[in-house]
Amino acid sequence: MKKYKIETTVGIFVVIGFLCIGYITLKLGEVSVFGTHSYPLYARFTSVSGLRVGSPVDVLGLEVGRVEKLSIDQSRQVVVAEMKIKKGTKIYADAIASIKTSGLIGDKYVQIDPGGSGNILKPGDIIPETTVQPDIEDIIGKYAFGDISKGKKD
Repeated sequence: MKKYKIETTVGIFVVIGFLCIGYITLKLGEVSVFGTHSYPLYARFTSVSGLRVGSPVDVLGLEVGRVEKLSIDQSRQVVVAEMKIKKGTKIYADAIASIKTSGLIGDKYVQIDPGGSGNILKPGDIIPETTVQPDIEDIIGKYAFGDISKGKKD
């Protein structure tokens, strides 16, 4: 009888351990089992150099989502970035999406100026205006090899 009690106790701890591992896996992987806590928005950029799937999306300095997918729109010759935005975050129709760098040579992320026009973008809508910062490596390269004028007046 004592043998079965020990085996039952060990079995209960093993099941609890598996449940904990499963819970942690779902939380760290940001997998949602009971519905989604985010909605998709899209933005078209002329260049996404350095931006990756999983890069953060910030609104007013707070992380509100992640870049889910990057694809090329051959007809418009642009890159379409699919972003997952946390529900409850309001992005308006006059929003501006920009690709920024954290730090001097840090990772790239998408910064969204949410706008305030009154018309809220719906899930699956496209952010109408985008900007891309010039690549600092290109600027340094051009300056180092003399392609940028130094402001001399004749």
